[in-house]
Amino acid sequence: MHATYTTLLNSMSSHLKRFRSPYHRAANILIMRIVIATTLAGAALTKVAQGVAAAPQIVPQPSAICPIHLLPVVILFIVTASFLLAFRRRTVYLVDYACFVASSNFRYPKATLLEHAHISPLLHDSTINFISTILERSCMSDQTYVPPILSYTEPYCGLDEARVEAELIVFPMIDELFAKTCINIDAVRVFITNCSAYFPVPPIADMIVNKYKLRGDIHLMNLSGMACTASMTAVGTASNMLQVMPWGSHALVVSTEIIGPLYYTGNKRSMQLANILFRMGGAAKLLSTSRSKARFRLDHFTRTITAADDVAYHCVYQEEDENGNFGTALSKDLMGVAGDALKANITLSGRHVLPGLELLRFLIFRLVKKVLRSRKMIQYIPNFCLAFQHFCIHVGGPAVITLVQHGLNLSDKQVEASRMTLHRFGNQLSASVWYELAYIEAKCEMKKGNKVLMIGFGAGYECNTLGWVCIQPSSNMDGPWANCIYHYPMDVSNKE
Repeated sequence: MHATYTTLLNSMSSHLKRFRSPYHRAANILIMRIVIATTLAGAALTKVAQGVAAAPQIVPQPSAICPIHLLPVVILFIVTASFLLAFRRRTVYLVDYACFVASSNFRYPKATLLEHAHISPLLHDSTINFISTILERSCMSDQTYVPPILSYTEPYCGLDEARVEAELIVFPMIDELFAKTCINIDAVRVFITNCSAYFPVPPIADMIVNKYKLRGDIHLMNLSGMACTASMTAVGTASNMLQVMPWGSHALVVSTEIIGPLYYTGNKRSMQLANILFRMGGAAKLLSTSRSKARFRLDHFTRTITAADDVAYHCVYQEEDENGNFGTALSKDLMGVAGDALKANITLSGRHVLPGLELLRFLIFRLVKKVLRSRKMIQYIPNFCLAFQHFCIHVGGPAVITLVQHGLNLSDKQVEASRMTLHRFGNQLSASVWYELAYIEAKCEMKKGNKVLMIGFGAGYECNTLGWVCIQPSSNMDGPWANCIYHYPMDVSNKE
C-alpha cells in the first residue's frame, strides 16, 4: 500500500513539473495585469461616478450603477484575457544559421573513391563495378568532402578519430554563428544536437557546453538514430521547448553527421550506398521567441512517422552483413516508402499552408473520386507553389529529388537548390536543407515575405516539413557558396 501511494505521488509530481514553468509564467502575468487593471478600472469608475453625481438631471441618481458592481466584470475580463495570452503559442524565429565549410584538403574526388575500391583486398569485382555505376549516376562533383580518416585506403574509425571529426565540424560553424548573431552566450537556454551514428559518452552536446562554457541550467537534448530528418525534428523540438522559456530566450540547434563510424567494409550493395553518397557537413541554427535580429519566422512544422509499417521500418536499417561487417542498409523499397511518407505529410501540412481555394479544389476532387469510385482518375496534386516560393528538398540522391519534384509538381527551377547542393556537397544527411537555403540566398533569390518549404526524409521511416517566412534577406555573400556560386546553376541532367 505504501509503495502504491509513493508511486502515485511520484507520478503526480512528474506531471506537475511539466506545468510548473507555464504556471509561473501565467501567474506572473496575471498578478501584474490584475493589479494594474484593478487600479486603472477603479480610477476610471470613480471618474464615471463623479460625473454621474454631478449631472443628476441627465441620469437619475437611483438608477446609477455603483462602480463597485462594474469592478468584478473588469477583473474577470482581464483574468480571461491574461489566461489566453499566457497560454497561446509563441511565435518562433530563426535568428540566423551557419553551415560548415570544409578545407580543400578534405576534397574527395570520385576517382579517389574508385581507386581505393580497386586497391582494397576486401571488395569483389562486382562490388567495384557497382560503386562505379552509382558514382556515375550520383550527380555529385569532385568537390565533395570527407573527414581525414576516410582518405586512407583502408579506413579505420575508432572513438578518437570520430571525436576529431566531430570537433572539426561542430566548433567552426558554432563560432561563425555566434559571430554573426553577436548574442550573449548566457541567452541560450535550450540546446539540441542531432547526430545518428556517433553518440559518445559524454555526448556531443556536453562537448560543446564544455568548449563554450554554456550556462549550467541549460535545457540539453541529444537526438540520435533519426538520420536525415533529424535537423527538422530538432527545430520542432526546440520550438516546443521555447514555449515554456522566458520570452526572448534563445535555442541553439546543431545538426551534423559523423560519417567515419558509418564506413562499411563489406560487399553488400545496399550497405555500400552510404560509403558512396554520404559526405561531411553540418549546420548550426539559432532560434528565439524574440523578433529582434531575426531573419525568418517559423510558420509550421509537420512530422509524420510510418514506423508502424514493417517495410517502412526496415528500409533504412543498421545491421551486420553475413560476415559481421557493420553498416547501414538502404532497402530497394526506399523510394516507395518515401513517396508514401511524403503523401501522408503533405496531406497533414497542406490544410495549414494551402490557400482556401486550392483546398476547396482538392476536397471537391476527392469527393468526386469517392462518389465515382474510379481508380483510373488522375490524382489531383495541390499546387504548393501557391503557398511557397522556394523548396529545400533533402538531397538523398537524384531519385529522391525527382520523386518530390513529381510528387509536388515542381519545376526544374524550384528544385535547382537541391540538385546543385547534391552536385557541390553530396548527401550531407540532416544538414543538407540548410545548404540549399544558403544557395537560394547566395543567388539573391530570397525576398522579404517569401515562404520556404523544407522537406526531409529519415530512418523510421519519417517525413518532416518545415515552413519559414523570410523577414530579412541576407545582406552579405558569405557562407558555403561564397567561393563557387558563380559556377551555378549547371546542367547535371546528363549524369543521372
